Amino acid sequence: MLSLFICGTAVTSQYLAEQYQVNTPMFQSFINYSLLLLVYTTMLAFRTGNDSLWQILKQRWWKYIFLGLADVEANYMIVKAYQYTTLTSVQLLDCFGIPVLMALSWFILRARYRLIHFLAVAICLLGVGTMVGADILAGRQDSEGSDVVIGDVLVLLGASLYAISNVSEEYIVKNLSRVEFLGMVGLFGTIISGLQLAIVEHREIMRIQWNWKIALLFTVFALCMFALYSFMPVVIKVTSATSVNLGILTADLYSLFFGLFLFFYKFSGLYILSFVIIMVGFILYCSTPTRTAEPTALPQPRSTGLDNAALKLEENDSETPAVTVQFTRGETVVVSTD
Repeated sequence: MLSLFICGTAVTSQYLAEQYQVNTPMFQSFINYSLLLLVYTTMLAFRTGNDSLWQILKQRWWKYIFLGLADVEANYMIVKAYQYTTLTSVQLLDCFGIPVLMALSWFILRARYRLIHFLAVAICLLGVGTMVGADILAGRQDSEGSDVVIGDVLVLLGASLYAISNVSEEYIVKNLSRVEFLGMVGLFGTIISGLQLAIVEHREIMRIQWNWKIALLFTVFALCMFALYSFMPVVIKVTSATSVNLGILTADLYSLFFGLFLFFYKFSGLYILSFVIIMVGFILYCSTPTRTAEPTALPQPRSTGLDNAALKLEENDSETPAVTVQFTRGETVVVSTD
């Protein structure tokens, strides 16, 4: 399902670019963040107590600024890279985010992987390689890009920022709440993307020749992106960010299948083979759950200092039986212990 949402965003963006010469990735992201702001940030605004919007901003505002910045720039860099490098480079280098994600999960989320997980990731990457080979054989690499080095660097940076965003998302939805994550990303994502939009894309927006088809494509993109952001935390909470990223590797294949009809791509049987390989790797990864390392317990002090000695004396005093002396008229002493 998540792959289909990503496919929807890719197909609509490509249709806007090829049919109407509209290249506004930041404006499209701004619409998505605005929807998140209207829905989830508003939900936080009506909360009370420690989960209210004001309390969250007081305690963790600076963390969500960095998270929003990473998410916005990851989206922008990956889309921008297509202007400089080839589809092959983007598809291959975008997979760099998976080992980065696993490394961050190891250190931050204390996830521990088994040999089968590394094998499954290798199988998924093999499937991506098969898909790239199918692209080359189908003749989809006519353009070499204007500056391959810049494009490749943008993809690597974008993939790393995606990994940071996804690890943060997994930590928040598993320890705090899904609404908090989406509300804060919507709030700061709208602010950051709005500022960047005003700086780098205001001229492109002014050149758009608006009609109902272009408006419909923007609407479909926004709805697919909003659904992706809304449902991904649900899936991450019951699985992990790594397994979700492995599963959405099939999004490129769905885009290719749609491209056969919309953009008249040439079909290759390797597309089916790559889809099968990726799904085998994904199922293999999910077949064995990862474990979480337990935090190391601090050793208890064995020596007794002055405070401990005094405590021991107090405990011994409390355990000593009380002595009661009673005097009778015949001066007989009666001693009883309670």
